Amino acid sequence: MGRTSVNPATGSVGLRQALTGLALTAAIFVAWLSIHLFAMFEFELTWTSLPLALVMAIVQCWLSVGMFIASHDAMHGSLVPGGGRINDVVGGFLLFVYAGFAWKRMRDAHFAHHKAPGTLDDPDFSVDHPTRFWPWYGTFLKRYFGWQSIAFVSTVVTAYWLLFEVQVEKIVLIYGAPAIASSMQLFYFGTYRPHRHDADRFADNYNARSDDFGTLVSLASCFHFGYHHEHHRAPHVPWWKLPAARKAMAMEETKA
Repeated sequence: MGRTSVNPATGSVGLRQALTGLALTAAIFVAWLSIHLFAMFEFELTWTSLPLALVMAIVQCWLSVGMFIASHDAMHGSLVPGGGRINDVVGGFLLFVYAGFAWKRMRDAHFAHHKAPGTLDDPDFSVDHPTRFWPWYGTFLKRYFGWQSIAFVSTVVTAYWLLFEVQVEKIVLIYGAPAIASSMQLFYFGTYRPHRHDADRFADNYNARSDDFGTLVSLASCFHFGYHHEHHRAPHVPWWKLPAARKAMAMEETKA
């Protein structure tokens, strides 16, 4: 079934993967933080500036997805192969900034997902609604958005509103809406589409399918997480290597 061990790569290969992964993660986070701080403390929301605000909200949604995917790589140890504690620190930090999520709880649940994808023992799967987006998404939120996340988001919003006097409209449009939209984006492309029950049967016991998107669309949709069957076959492969892994696996199947 799905492996959850770290990438055994060592030496120059592992070092290159670690440096690339950390650089991409830093770029995603710095971009998200820069837009967030500008939007909250410098940007003035008016009818004239609304188009720019909407653009920032869309970009923030995508960058939020990227932060979660980077933390997901850290769960599998593929962010920094053999990095141990580094993966825990970076992944935990990103999950906390994303929505106040607890690192160990999220990591353990994700490993459980890989052990029994699309089954009763899969915390990401809805046995009662295996084909319906909204009921499944509601169950998904109930399982993961707990008191810690509610307390974190409430604290941030209250501080911005009451202490820093940030416009409520800005908080909702450029902080709240992108966060909610990113959870839907992650769920749709990373859970619902790959694991939903459909007329076409799953290829194997991974109970996952992949989107047939080109590289750019795959990156825009969910940082290549739509190549989900490949991810379950090789969970130690980081998100930015999934397109290459997809091609390699397709070639192997062609030769077989």
